[in-house]
Amino acid sequence: MSLLTAPPQPSLSAADVARIREDFPILAERPHGLPLVFLDSAASSQKPVQVIDSMDDYYRRYHANIHRGVYHISELATEAYDDARAKVAAFIGAPSADECIYVRNATEGLNLVAYSWGRQHVGPGDTIVLTEMEHHSNLVPWQILAKERQARLRFVRVTPEGLLDLDDLDSLLEGAKVFAFTAVSNTLGTVNPVEHLVERAHAAGAIAVVDACQAVPRMPVDVRRWKCDFMAFSAHKMLGPTGIGILWGRSDLLQGMPPFNSGGGMINVVHLESSTYASPPARFEAGTPAIAEAVGLGAAVDYLQAVGMERIHRYEMELAAGALAQLTQESGVTVYGPHMAARTGVISLTVGDIHAHDLATILDSAGICVRAGHHCNQPLMEKLGVPATTRASFYLYNTPSEVDALMAGIRRAKALFKIS
Repeated sequence: MSLLTAPPQPSLSAADVARIREDFPILAERPHGLPLVFLDSAASSQKPVQVIDSMDDYYRRYHANIHRGVYHISELATEAYDDARAKVAAFIGAPSADECIYVRNATEGLNLVAYSWGRQHVGPGDTIVLTEMEHHSNLVPWQILAKERQARLRFVRVTPEGLLDLDDLDSLLEGAKVFAFTAVSNTLGTVNPVEHLVERAHAAGAIAVVDACQAVPRMPVDVRRWKCDFMAFSAHKMLGPTGIGILWGRSDLLQGMPPFNSGGGMINVVHLESSTYASPPARFEAGTPAIAEAVGLGAAVDYLQAVGMERIHRYEMELAAGALAQLTQESGVTVYGPHMAARTGVISLTVGDIHAHDLATILDSAGICVRAGHHCNQPLMEKLGVPATTRASFYLYNTPSEVDALMAGIRRAKALFKIS
């Protein structure tokens, strides 16, 4: 059943969340002797025991290199590695598992596109369009490419409400080769209209490159609906391990791209003075891969699908709506980003003149984990006129009582700094 015809799923109940929390061993930890309140999943989510056990099982029972050994445990490792890729492909609606390339993280995936596709297709005088809300990982690689290829950068502005200003998008896209943008802002929580942006990019003759790091973990994503050309995301934000991510790309584009890294595993035939390369995805996966991490990613996909992505999304939105309602009514608190209809469970804020790091330290003393800093969004911070924000982000294992704990921590900070 497609996402277009599937009936809406209910949100997670309190009993559902209680059961889910039992799967996360770290939630039993007590920093400073207090219950752990983890509100930093936008940076890196926690891992359920199913993911941890799957990786432990690999190392204990069938650790071996893949695609090379003809012995039993190597075949088991190869099967698990390839099965995980197939699971990811189904999870994001990819037409073929061969379109899913294992990378270290989304950063590497975006660099792969910029270097491998970009060096072939972007030249002097060409235009690359980005937005002012991009994570550095979807900004700096394009800066480097533009400088190397003597191309121009143009930027879609962010409105005071935290939305993309699309009024002059067609003029920005005129003559563009690439439009690279985030599906969900990691700072503002803004959910961008991906399908519309892709359509506008294609109408202008540009490819669409989507940073989906904050989208894939928290809402249903289908690349066939988005119709984008490339999409990157990281496992560690979606209950999986660090050290692995996915670059999805259209098969016809991948087939025409040269390798990003070279060495073992990505070749077809090697002579002393020349080589031919394997077909994707192997062409872009040089060397011994992150096998255990792939197994863990596959287990994370299984877990998320068992819970239901629509249910996770609905629950996160309920938590975010409750938090936003309290935060916007709290004196001295400034929340950045759009209204609930255009955002997800990532909330950046400032409290009076308290530095974000000081606020995060006070919250930590109460066992509350939040992110403080520029969130790899320095140009956006400049636009907002702040050096940093404190960011709380919610996920399937958080509870309304943890929202209340956040508010209590903010009020404690206000009292300490005498902010009314």
